[in-house]
Amino acid sequence: MSQQDFAEKTNEELLEEYSRTKDQKIKQEIVLRYAYLVKNVAIQFRGVYASFAQMEDIVHEGIIALMAAVDKYQPEQKVKFETFVSKRLRGLIVDLARKQDWIPRNVRKNAKHMDAAVQTLFEKLGRHPTDEEVAEFLQMDVSKYQKLQEKTNLYHLISLDHCIGEYMGESPIEQIEGTEKSPEEAFEKKELSRVLQEGLKTLRKKEQLVISLYYRKELTMKEIAEVMQLSEPRISQIHTNALRSLRTYIKKHFHS
Repeated sequence: MSQQDFAEKTNEELLEEYSRTKDQKIKQEIVLRYAYLVKNVAIQFRGVYASFAQMEDIVHEGIIALMAAVDKYQPEQKVKFETFVSKRLRGLIVDLARKQDWIPRNVRKNAKHMDAAVQTLFEKLGRHPTDEEVAEFLQMDVSKYQKLQEKTNLYHLISLDHCIGEYMGESPIEQIEGTEKSPEEAFEKKELSRVLQEGLKTLRKKEQLVISLYYRKELTMKEIAEVMQLSEPRISQIHTNALRSLRTYIKKHFHS
């Protein structure tokens, strides 16, 4: 197939043709067209890996993951290739961060202390507490509490992933690839999905919107800030609150 032939075909047509033929020239063209996704995700998740890897390293690993994704993608499943790849790339970065155990001890300690306060208030109030309520419980200024939230944002991202993996018994990559499961594992996944959906409904409207824009629409924190007309640090705080609330809801369900 010539470059002119490539130019006349859409991304979807190339993906379908590669699925049928496994032509390596088509694969190379697909990888070139979607390479921008690797850089986008690498930029979006820079805070996760900045302490143990350079962006160039992540991009290199991401290109390898992209090539593997082209082989695994099945057009008939009616999932957008962009979504399929982005989830794999995010899973790759989070998995690397978990293996590095890079989170500073004081950040981990503060996050657990704050989680314990939220859990206590959640059980007492029967709902997710506000920032003001948690700050008062911890006997600190609200602004200080919110600054601590921002610092623990990445901890909660990885911790939520671990919380899910704990019940599913699989890594982020395995979750994304969708390996064949036993009836028991399939039931557990369905149950976890149901609990997550219920947990999302308990979030505040702004938290639901941030989660939707970040994970479904795959916008960056900066882009979400522009959409919601809020500051980027504030979006980060809302994101952290949402992740913490989801973790609390999941743990309460499975440990009850």
